[in-house]
Amino acid sequence: MPEYLAPGVYIEEVPGLRPIEGVGTSTAGLVGETERGPSAPKLTTSWLEFQRWYGGLTEPSESYLSWAVQGFFDNGGQRAFIARVTRDGAVPATLPLDALAVEAIGPGSWGNRVFVKVQPANQRGFRVTVIYYERDDLVPSPFVDPFDRNIPVRERPEPTATEDFDNLGADPQGANYVLTTINSASHLISVDWAQGQQPAEPNPAAFAPLADGDDGAQAPTRDNYLGGQAETTGLRALGRIDEIALLSIPDEVRGGALTQLTEDLLEQCERLKDRFAVLQFPAGQADPQAITNPRTSLYGATYWPWIRVFDPRTPGGTQLVPPGGHVLGIYARTDITRGVHKAPANEEVRGIITRDLPGPGQVGPLEFRASKGVQDILNPRGINVIRDFRADRRGIRVWGARTMADDPQWKYVNVRRLFIFLEESIDEGTQFVVFEPNYEATWAIVRRSISSFLTRVWRDGALAGTTPEEAFFVKCDRTTMTQDDLDNGRLVCLIGVAPVKPAEFVIFRFSQKTLEAEAA
Repeated sequence: MPEYLAPGVYIEEVPGLRPIEGVGTSTAGLVGETERGPSAPKLTTSWLEFQRWYGGLTEPSESYLSWAVQGFFDNGGQRAFIARVTRDGAVPATLPLDALAVEAIGPGSWGNRVFVKVQPANQRGFRVTVIYYERDDLVPSPFVDPFDRNIPVRERPEPTATEDFDNLGADPQGANYVLTTINSASHLISVDWAQGQQPAEPNPAAFAPLADGDDGAQAPTRDNYLGGQAETTGLRALGRIDEIALLSIPDEVRGGALTQLTEDLLEQCERLKDRFAVLQFPAGQADPQAITNPRTSLYGATYWPWIRVFDPRTPGGTQLVPPGGHVLGIYARTDITRGVHKAPANEEVRGIITRDLPGPGQVGPLEFRASKGVQDILNPRGINVIRDFRADRRGIRVWGARTMADDPQWKYVNVRRLFIFLEESIDEGTQFVVFEPNYEATWAIVRRSISSFLTRVWRDGALAGTTPEEAFFVKCDRTTMTQDDLDNGRLVCLIGVAPVKPAEFVIFRFSQKTLEAEAA
């Protein structure tokens, strides 16, 4: 309480309602191998930004991650954390430049195709130019400077990526300090002073390649996907990022040792209770009778079949890929345009081929074309089918919104994700209550804050009922707490909400109407 000792007028600020802000629900986390890039998870906000950091589409036999990320952004996704997987024994390429030590930003032999050039700056200091070639066959042999205009264009292939840093200096207090400038902006290299060396400008040098980068083992293991115990890479690193609400490992479909990744995804979602896993089945699952969910879970959903996308690497080429990345984008798109309470179903899948291609078996947009009879088998099992509705001019659509749960209360994806949203939002928005006096005034503040938040959610259409009283209730008083709770510092608040359920079965009942019946 303020002290009033002398007569006068005193102004006080009285705290008002503590608003609860809804958490984000459309940020995805994906794990897998990429062409290049850092090992620590990084946020990307577009397909173009992903390409800057991690390169383009990889060979599907090696990784489906880049294909999933492209599908995510094609379908309306806006934010994705990427956890690049590297194999056992992988090391980054390096290059000494006098006192300056250059290193590729991530492990792998890709760094051996990075070249660095040092020359005098346009104004003062020195200039560093970095180039990168996507494949070994793109590197000119013998090597020539791709910017040397004295060499014919056909003899100096254009690099895949180029970075140019001008007016650099070795003074840590300078405006363009070399370490700060390059390390904050480069998508290819990081720099530091060599051990035992004093900061000094490197001498001019022609393009020189980084060397000794190695991809490591022949194939990645489950432990590579999980990441180290330090939780700085892989799936474990994504577990430390609170913003992630959707989770996927596209290469879980490869089977073998990677089959366990499905369980790892679900385990993280069930443990943290703030994210939801999108899962898929291996290719070739043609028999609907044999398709079943790996287990029950409240925090995951499965999708079938695979989808066919264009392969820009070859003229007219296509690839069959798992649907998870595209479905993640549909989740995000639905959240952004309608809200997390809207089921991510009856939504068209973008970024896939839209017509049957000529050839053996008439290649179509889906690996298998499911009929209503097939979905009659899979839908009750909690398997969401991607259906072909082109005959009705509705394209290819996700035609299911069920979780892997065996509890009818949680069988719909939007209901489960709505509760994740509500629980996480209220948890983060009521942290101010901790260590407040546990008595009526505090309880009233809690009730008002939560009720105000839920009223806003109801007005957005996420809760059923024609009035807020029908949509939810919030109780926090002596009826929800015993004296033992109070003595042990427990504030107990009881919240009940009525979520909207999707209209999964739309039924119109028709009957004949006669004139006699109308007259009567």
